[in-house]
Amino acid sequence: MKVTVERVNLLRSLTHVHRVVERRNTIPILANVLLKVDDGQLKLKATDLDLEVLETVPADVAAPGGTTVPAHMFYDIVRKLPDGSEISLELEGASGTMVIRSGRSRFQLQVLPETDFPDLTAGTFTHRFSLPASGLKRLIDRTQFAISTEETRYYLNGIFLHAVDGEREPRLRAVATDGHRLAQAELTAPNGAEAMPGIIIPRKTVSELQKLVEEPDATIGVEVSDSKIRVTIGAIVLTSKLIDGTFPDYGRVIPQGNDKILEVDRDEFASAVDRVSTISSERGRAVKLSLQDGRLVLTVTNPDSGSATEELSVDYGADALDIGFNSRYLLDITGQLEGSTAIFRLADPGSPTLIQDKSAADALYVLMPMRV
Repeated sequence: MKVTVERVNLLRSLTHVHRVVERRNTIPILANVLLKVDDGQLKLKATDLDLEVLETVPADVAAPGGTTVPAHMFYDIVRKLPDGSEISLELEGASGTMVIRSGRSRFQLQVLPETDFPDLTAGTFTHRFSLPASGLKRLIDRTQFAISTEETRYYLNGIFLHAVDGEREPRLRAVATDGHRLAQAELTAPNGAEAMPGIIIPRKTVSELQKLVEEPDATIGVEVSDSKIRVTIGAIVLTSKLIDGTFPDYGRVIPQGNDKILEVDRDEFASAVDRVSTISSERGRAVKLSLQDGRLVLTVTNPDSGSATEELSVDYGADALDIGFNSRYLLDITGQLEGSTAIFRLADPGSPTLIQDKSAADALYVLMPMRV
């Protein structure tokens, strides 16, 4: 194997691929990235056995072949080489090493055989569809923050992606919840997505997809089976196992009859919550919302450090209400809203609250209250 490649292309691909590799591995081959050279291309692949990323870069191939090298060390070498340089990669069979040359720099890396590298891509994908990169990014951005990190409820450790019947057309919907809050976003279902099975995309895969979507105008190909998802973004192919579990019936926790309506300027509200929560403890984070006749008073009390209040003028005409929320959760949700006005649909101090963007009906958030 002998190949020459532009540093800028190799670095961009390694940036995408090496993130999959865990820093600590008990299986040596999983610490490596697979390099395969053929037909004017260099293919790079990395996996952790649950997630695999493959990317192809153009290259000047002198001799085809393949090998694997330590992913993070290879990435660091390429990252530190000069901008605009060309990098030569050559496998020296006699010594069992790969030689990296660029200008006056020369490195030798120990290799492991490509035959040891596991393949995650085997299997048949039953459903295929395409959608704009901006659409996929929007679904992820609006819901990712609500993914649970509680490992015992593993079925909540991802985004539930599924098709639903809309009023006029099928919709592709993403939902995430950690039991304290729920985020839901949707868009028009692309052709081919209407009959797809409901799937739970793992948190790590969601995070990688978010980073790989770099051009909002690009078209993304999605293939789905009962156990895997494969996403093609230009020259990048991401394949991932799905979470094998049943996502709960989230529709039961979305309140339907909340009749106390609060409309508030999103930026003013977020800034006020952020200010008063400076007083809150790391454990508590509770902020009380006191509502009556066009007035909202935010209050935080911390026995160890003091208290804070701030008053806002709002659009609220229902009965007076005191309700508490986790301030960080409030800021997470208001950070997802795009318009200038946030709508809170409230019921009572012990019931979930529905939060929406006044200017966008394709996303909603549910937040459980706290005792204050």
